[in-house]
Amino acid sequence: MTTQTVVGDYTLLARIGEGGMGVVHLARRPDGARVALKVLRPQVVGGDDGRARLAREVGSLRRVRSRWVAEIVDADPWGEVPYVATRYVPGLSLHDHVAEEGPIAGRDLDWFAACLAEGLASVHAAGVLHRDVKPSNVLMEGRTPILIDFGLARVADDPRLTHTGWLMGTPGYLAPEILYGDDATAASDVHCWAATVAFAGTGRAPFGRGPSMAVMDRVRRGEHDLSGLPADLRRVVRAALDPDPARRPSLDALLRWLRPRAGLTRGPVPDVPHEALTQPLMAAPSGGADEPTRRFADPAEEQDWDDEQDEAEWDPDEEAWDDPPAGTRRYTEHVPEQGLGRAEGEPWPWEEEQLEPVPRVSPGERLRRGLLLVGAGLVAAVAVAAFPWPAAATLLTAVWLLRSGSLAASAVGDRRRLRGRRWYDGVQLLVAAPWHLVRSIGGTLVLELWALGLAASAALVCYAVAAGVSATLFVSGVVLVASLWWGPGGSRVRSPLGRVVQPIARSGSSWVVGLLAVVALGGVLGLRLDADGTSWAPAQQRPFASYDVPDWPRR
Repeated sequence: MTTQTVVGDYTLLARIGEGGMGVVHLARRPDGARVALKVLRPQVVGGDDGRARLAREVGSLRRVRSRWVAEIVDADPWGEVPYVATRYVPGLSLHDHVAEEGPIAGRDLDWFAACLAEGLASVHAAGVLHRDVKPSNVLMEGRTPILIDFGLARVADDPRLTHTGWLMGTPGYLAPEILYGDDATAASDVHCWAATVAFAGTGRAPFGRGPSMAVMDRVRRGEHDLSGLPADLRRVVRAALDPDPARRPSLDALLRWLRPRAGLTRGPVPDVPHEALTQPLMAAPSGGADEPTRRFADPAEEQDWDDEQDEAEWDPDEEAWDDPPAGTRRYTEHVPEQGLGRAEGEPWPWEEEQLEPVPRVSPGERLRRGLLLVGAGLVAAVAVAAFPWPAAATLLTAVWLLRSGSLAASAVGDRRRLRGRRWYDGVQLLVAAPWHLVRSIGGTLVLELWALGLAASAALVCYAVAAGVSATLFVSGVVLVASLWWGPGGSRVRSPLGRVVQPIARSGSSWVVGLLAVVALGGVLGLRLDADGTSWAPAQQRPFASYDVPDWPRR
């Protein structure tokens, strides 16, 4: 019998990740709930001073409560095996998600960018900087990004670890000011956010690959490749990737633009007391007597006033610029004499063109999807009219296989939610494939018998009006295809087919190619039907031929 390892009150179930700070395990609490337990390396924790610092930081990080953040639920910096437990998110990392599913596009990309910014804002509202936003630190819960490892990079920001090689950054996702040796700021997190969104939308690192020094040089120069992003989002990401932190839009400004596009409503920002501010923010320089002072009604809206730009001209009616209510703490902003990156009254780089919120899926894309699906359905109906037996058998078999594959995919998703992703998931899927083929027989028979019954009813109506054989079969084929699509259990047919049609319909060029292929196939079948009529092979004659009335139309 396998002995399970216990850390604190948690039973370790599976190893799900590893980084510079420690090893992450899927663990179970005594009440049965699952968590992601990060067992910290001794080099990270160090002695009593390191554990005390970890305890202080974790105390601040536990204030973060957001649906877009895997918040800390427990920690024990002083235990024999120090650990930090966070909410368990069963999905893939953004890096693995893009590798398996391809880049995120359309409304899903707008949703991703907005939710990731919301998660980052929640971290900043607790007075903490994330410092390490990158594809491997974003988990995908369905189509929603969940931010992990927030603020813990500060705990590991120690020369001991950097010199020994335990703390490694990802050059393509570090802000240029960090590469120059400056401290991280809120603008640094904005830069990391933009690089991660660019990767999500294009499937490649925005600053390319290659030797680390070459990548870091491109980051310092701002030499990025954003081709493939939608034009409006590309302008925003380009502004956020500016090498000069002072020229980047603030996170609050980004959210004001992103929320309407993603359909998010602005919720209340938690009231964070001054004591909650952690060292990265408390180290911000205070203004002298001769420096201008800006007052904020909500400290959470402008955490790093040191590097914020004067946005009063951008949105003069914003509540944050009004006089604060009584009892609100005043913060001093250091405003450099020059280098703000824009003249007074000049719009932000991404405001030069009016950017209106867009619907989640454009009507054009919906129309393209619909035309592809309708065209494919009509081709299937023509095939039924030209070759009734082979075409009907192919349709029914395809429905069985599609439903089986959908059931298998659902089973894999359920297992991953329960115990995390395992390396043998693909092997297990292949081994279980015969079982899912058998499992889907019952639901498939219900759907197919229902569809065949409606198709037979349509054939009887055509017979009653003395329609030709080919016309009758075509109408029956249309009814058969529609019934298989919308019938009981048809969602397991629509889902996998939708995954095929959606990427084709996103691009106009790929859609044209796909539509031409459908039209060509339908044209060939139609010409064959018009020239030779219906082929009943492998049967010798059509059903009920001996019961024909003399005036039954043959075509």
